[in-house]
Amino acid sequence: MTEEIPTPDPPLTRKQQAKVEQLSEAEIQSIDQALLSNASHNWRKVARVVGFTIMYHPNSIPGIPDIFYASRVRKLVESGHLESKGDLRCMRFSEVRLPTAKMEAT
Repeated sequence: MTEEIPTPDPPLTRKQQAKVEQLSEAEIQSIDQALLSNASHNWRKVARVVGFTIMYHPNSIPGIPDIFYASRVRKLVESGHLESKGDLRCMRFSEVRLPTAKMEAT
């Protein structure tokens, strides 16, 4: 069995970038909230959080690629809304969870 070497997620194409640039601040906040609602206090692969968000987000916006959702996960980690381990540039090889401090406060 060969071990898969993590490769960073590709950048957005021009067409994808144009679609993302059309998102309103409210739509981006909605995506962020949906990502957080698919996170857990247990570690979950970023690809799983992104995939569930795309599949089950009631206000899903067609044409917005998973790569953009993964970039929003990175922003949520940077802002302290999520904790991470692994290389967040590779959504299949990184994991996130809700901060443990929030878990201890409940």
